[in-house]
Amino acid sequence: MIRFFECCNAVLWGPASLVLYMGTGLYLLVLLKGHPIIKIGSALKLLIPAERRKDSRSHGDISPFQSLMTSLAACIGTGNIAGVACAMVLGGPGALIWMNLSALTGLSTIFTENLLTMIYRRKDGRGEMAGGPMYVMEDGIGGRTGRSMAVLFSVFAIGASFGIGNMTQSNTAAQAVREVWHLSEKTTGILLCGLTFAVIAGGVRCIGKICGLLVPPASLFYIGACIFVIAVNSGDLKDGLAEMFRMAFSARAVSGGIGGAVTASMFSAMKWGIARGVFSNEAGLGSSPIAAAAAKTDHPVKQAYIQMTGPVIDTMIMCTLTGLAISASGVLGATDSSGHMITGAALTIKAFSTATGQWAEAVIAICIAGFALPAIIGWGYYGEKAVAYLTGRPQILWLYRILYSLAAYAGAVRPLELVWGFSDMMNGLMALPNLICILLLSRQAKNVYFSQNRG
Repeated sequence: MIRFFECCNAVLWGPASLVLYMGTGLYLLVLLKGHPIIKIGSALKLLIPAERRKDSRSHGDISPFQSLMTSLAACIGTGNIAGVACAMVLGGPGALIWMNLSALTGLSTIFTENLLTMIYRRKDGRGEMAGGPMYVMEDGIGGRTGRSMAVLFSVFAIGASFGIGNMTQSNTAAQAVREVWHLSEKTTGILLCGLTFAVIAGGVRCIGKICGLLVPPASLFYIGACIFVIAVNSGDLKDGLAEMFRMAFSARAVSGGIGGAVTASMFSAMKWGIARGVFSNEAGLGSSPIAAAAAKTDHPVKQAYIQMTGPVIDTMIMCTLTGLAISASGVLGATDSSGHMITGAALTIKAFSTATGQWAEAVIAICIAGFALPAIIGWGYYGEKAVAYLTGRPQILWLYRILYSLAAYAGAVRPLELVWGFSDMMNGLMALPNLICILLLSRQAKNVYFSQNRG
């Protein structure tokens, strides 16, 4: 099974796909005259009143801030801790540079997909706001083509919810909890299963409140911990940064000076950097717009800007800090007692241990626990909306909730390679119809944006 996923991912994350991801972002950036980058500061300022903003003309289920926290909960998961480490082992230190480049170009992608969703969102049979790429495809592209793309996207989104949003999170959380508190993977899986069902059964308002409560403190705690590790190892930071840029743009495979056992070429750094970058910030996947559609707002551009801050917070800040902590600590390329290269959360823990000693495992375990549950419940909402689009039957929605909760247990006890391989495959399959849809409707998004935003 692992071999099957590897073959699929070799195609889905090959040169053509990398060009599609980066090319789409660059094309949209030019189409929008660079505004997604120019107005990053303005977008971040919108976060301050996002929770307090109330407008009688607004339509939605949760506040703009809760909508962003739901999408951030889904992307600020264990990928920030384990995913960055995996990318730097597989693609070398230079993978972190490509993660940031993909996030920078991804700003225009995530802005456009969210703007389109706010244009085409609608109320469903339960009276809740429904939106996302599937509705954009059905109504924006239209006809049999649009409907077929919408169905495919929804199927892939459901699969991705079990992979990127559920099993990868519970898998990493279970490993971290076992290492620190010696709690078995089965026990952690049972706890995550129960908590997941309790929250997603409460609907979008419950999910929005929980994400709004958990995500900000967990993120600030992790950011502070990373800064502390970097400060302690600041003497090696300059060499670590030089190593990143050298290996990010090396035409041939080279070995890292700090992590001598890690050998990678520019393509390897690009491949894993973009793949893990997309896994982290989800720009182009079409997941963020599903949460955006629930926001109480009557201004599509403002909400698109708010959602655009996701890659800034997730990748440009949190993933970068993780990578710098690993690089400055000099642990990249380290091996365990059996001679295998340390990767995933274990590598991040080893990096933290250079500054915090025995407290490193506890710090990372707390962060993973704080990220894993919000990520799982956030993706549970995405998957549920995809199921609702396909069927709309309450019985099927409850079946999904039960199976999704059980998947949290399954992910906790399955091998890491299997879970990550499945997640990468679902990511790629989910993104393809969404990126095509964005490109087809890009000029409509441009016209709406410049008609509502004269600045």
